[in-house]
Formats: sequence, C-alpha cells, structure tokens
Amino acid sequence: MSIYGQGQRGSYLNKEESFMYDREKSFPMEDTCNEARIEFTESGGLVNLVSRRGIITKLSRSGAVITMTTKFQLPRNFYLDIVSARIPMIGCLTQRIYTNDVVEARFLRLLSDKDLQRIFVYSTHRNHQGRTLDIYS
Repeated sequence: MSIYGQGQRGSYLNKEESFMYDREKSFPMEDTCNEARIEFTESGGLVNLVSRRGIITKLSRSGAVITMTTKFQLPRNFYLDIVSARIPMIGCLTQRIYTNDVVEARFLRLLSDKDLQRIFVYSTHRNHQGRTLDIYS
C-alpha cells in the first residue's frame, strides 16, 4: 500500500504527465495529406484489436492531426500506421478530440528526419509535389 493513498497517487501521476507534455519542446506542424490507420485494443468481454482509417492533415516530429470519423470511443493510447509511407506502429497519446472529427495526437517518440521526409514524399498535398526520396542516406 502506498503512503499517498490510491486517490492522491492517481491525481499525482496525471499532474506529472501533464507537466511533462507542457514542458516538452514543440515542433511546428506542417500541412500534409497522407493515409493513416490507427489500431487499438477494445475490451468488452474479450479483447479485440480494432483498426480505423483516417487522413493525416498536419504533421510534426512530435505529433499529428488526423481527420477521421470519431463516432466511436477512441482510447487514450493507440498505434498509428502511416500506410502510404509504409511506417508502422508509432505509439500515440490522444491530446484532443474535436467535434468536427479531428483528432490531435502526440507521438511517444520523435520521428526521425528520414521518416519525416519519407512521409512528405508520399504526401498528396500540393506543397510536397516536388519532393523526392533520397535512397542513399
């Protein structure tokens, strides 16, 4: 048993997590248009792996804005697959869910420059039309 008690311990961890993300360096979001798929576990009586599709509209090294239907219970933690760039299983935390079917998420690890360039090469957004993939780096 903890000396803080169960109720105080839970609220302490929530404050600590919030503090961590507030103090973390933020990277500028850049417009993009990539297909994405989120995967998460849904537990009723059995644990099911659920997959939903969406489109990434903004992206940075530390987070993404995803447009998708949110008519279901989206969990706090999920995996993001960027299908078009073939980048699998990026761990994410849900930051906000807006009423216009937009989800703001933070990555559990920073994307590398190589992954970021790969995503922008496969983007269908007009700002990334001239980008090419450097296969030697």
